[in-house]
Amino acid sequence: MTAVRPRRQAAEPSLHSAFAGRKVIITGGLGFIGSTLAHRLVGLGATVLVVDSLIPEYGGNLFNLRGIESRVTVNIADVRDVYSLRHLVRGQDYLFNLAGQTSHLDSMSDPYTDLEINCRAQLSILETCRKHNARVKIVYASTRQVYGVPDYLPVDERHLVRPVDVNGINKAAGEWYHIVYNNVYGIRACALRLTNTYGPRMRVRDARQTFLGWWIRQLIEGQPIQVYGDGAQRRDFAYVGDVVEACLIAATHEACNGRIFNVGGDSPVSLKDLARLLVDIYGRGSYRVVPFPPDRKAIDIGDYYADDRLFRTHFPWRHTTSLRQGLTKTLAYYEAYGPAYYWNGEEGSAGPRPHARRRLAASSR
Repeated sequence: MTAVRPRRQAAEPSLHSAFAGRKVIITGGLGFIGSTLAHRLVGLGATVLVVDSLIPEYGGNLFNLRGIESRVTVNIADVRDVYSLRHLVRGQDYLFNLAGQTSHLDSMSDPYTDLEINCRAQLSILETCRKHNARVKIVYASTRQVYGVPDYLPVDERHLVRPVDVNGINKAAGEWYHIVYNNVYGIRACALRLTNTYGPRMRVRDARQTFLGWWIRQLIEGQPIQVYGDGAQRRDFAYVGDVVEACLIAATHEACNGRIFNVGGDSPVSLKDLARLLVDIYGRGSYRVVPFPPDRKAIDIGDYYADDRLFRTHFPWRHTTSLRQGLTKTLAYYEAYGPAYYWNGEEGSAGPRPHARRRLAASSR
């Protein structure tokens, strides 16, 4: 890992010059990736506006801005509402579009809500930018779920898009809305297909958004981790700090415009080995292999890990946090803050208060 650090350090001055004094809006900014991005942008000297719905099931949490609450503006708003959104996008230099419904199970039980948030909301954002800020640069957070069950591994961008759930279909549509608006209207936009992102600030209240977050909660609470299937499924996992750097780099490189890139994780690991690693790092706990619940088995994609060489080849980005390092940081964070701010009490009720509030109703990532 040490061999790649000079590249990250070399990119730092250009990131600072790109964002210092610039206006940045983050939709879904009280969620996991959005809030981590807000912390990073504040450190780079940007003026940050966070837009979020704070719908409890979607992961928005005011505590996620702990430490920077006086340095950002928070607006509780519905990104589907073009009338409230248009004044928010005016004058912004960058828009990180992280608003979305991310639960695969929820997309199957309530497909219309997923359609509203992952399709209609994306069109609202793009239409608002087209009419009120056509110069903004947009980075859209997509998902590896668009590929479905892989035909080959690792999965590169040439792989067929063949989702196995409603969420994957709607996220794929969201990608292409951004690409079409780039190609037709000149709204500079790109999409990043993210793999299993993990780290501090992710939603761990239940397994709705991430099984790894739920595993971490189980471990800390002294429950055995439940590994579905046979535990042999291999996945890659990306630490949130590395994902945030990929978003920043995509925003600052014009060569990303109109393109879709994989952003993968560290070396693939079986789920059984991942559970063992968590127990080893934490120093206590256990895991057990259990049958898949039918609703999860129906949309499970089996083995998946990304080939992100296209992005790494063209832009100064590398993974700098190993899986062990990332899990160690994540476990320490939730041991300190998990019970009080992430799984006891009402989500979003604790932590800093926003500078400005509007009517809520959208989504967080």
